[in-house]
Amino acid sequence: MTLAAHDIEAADLPDDPQKRDTSPYHFFTAEEWSRFRADTPMTLTADEVQRLRSLNDPVDLGEVRQIYLSLSRLLSTHVESSQMLFEQRKRFLSMSETKTPFVIGIAGSVAVGKSTTARILAQLLSRWPSSPKVDLVTTDGFLYPNAVLQRENMMDRKGFPESYDVGALLRFLSAIKAGQPNVRAPSYSHMTYDVLPDQYTVIDRPDILIFEGINVLQSRNLPADGKIVPMVSDFFDFSIYIDAEESLIHSWYVNRFMRLRETAFKNPESYFHRYATISEDAARAIAEGLWHNINLKNLHQNILPTRPRADLILQKGPNHLTEKVALRKL
Repeated sequence: MTLAAHDIEAADLPDDPQKRDTSPYHFFTAEEWSRFRADTPMTLTADEVQRLRSLNDPVDLGEVRQIYLSLSRLLSTHVESSQMLFEQRKRFLSMSETKTPFVIGIAGSVAVGKSTTARILAQLLSRWPSSPKVDLVTTDGFLYPNAVLQRENMMDRKGFPESYDVGALLRFLSAIKAGQPNVRAPSYSHMTYDVLPDQYTVIDRPDILIFEGINVLQSRNLPADGKIVPMVSDFFDFSIYIDAEESLIHSWYVNRFMRLRETAFKNPESYFHRYATISEDAARAIAEGLWHNINLKNLHQNILPTRPRADLILQKGPNHLTEKVALRKL
């Protein structure tokens, strides 16, 4: 699996200076990346990290110290630069206006650890000395309700780009970037596997918004007449792609499904409750089918092709921890 553009394997780069020079990314091992932490303080406890991580995600204080503190420091420089540019432009235009939120997009496959990354970053960023207001929104709430997907015969395409209400997504981000107060993001339940009717999370002019979802870096076909067709990523100030070898994501997805079968799926209100009552072999076969028939296709067709559009790529290894970091050159 490639890490960046031009089909260049990240593992090949240290021994191939020519390819490294022509890549749009700088590449670092986890150890090299950790040195960029400098004096960034650790503001999370082990218990907090344990609560923030997703099922089957082993991230701990060591991973936060090695990867996320350096990332927090990097994002701090981008936010500060954005604020400086805003002040300069405000003086240039002689206008009185308020800085709009700095938006961070996080993309990647199912089961790769996007939610853990988003939650840990949200906590670290909110604990900067300036105490910025940080909000986190996922794209799940912008999925069409199951009733609509069933009517359109798209339940087996849930998570594919066409299963999202792109208009609602773009209106939400437009309102956020316009600095509007009390913008509503629809809520989603992983228990019922559906959008919650008439339930919303209200986002009120945060300093930083983290927007997480598998297809947030998705591009769109452009019209021949040159009309403006915005993409979700047009609203991002910085983007992150969580990456791993396909075989690893496959294993993590199936293992998570089997763990959920022993936990959340046992709840009678769970959409997947039926999988808690069948044999282990039958459940594993279903998980394999869901991976190969839905999630793997989505990864190949829609998610993986967006990886080269990210500003930063975190590549995970077999232990689910980050082994390499790629940062887009300026």
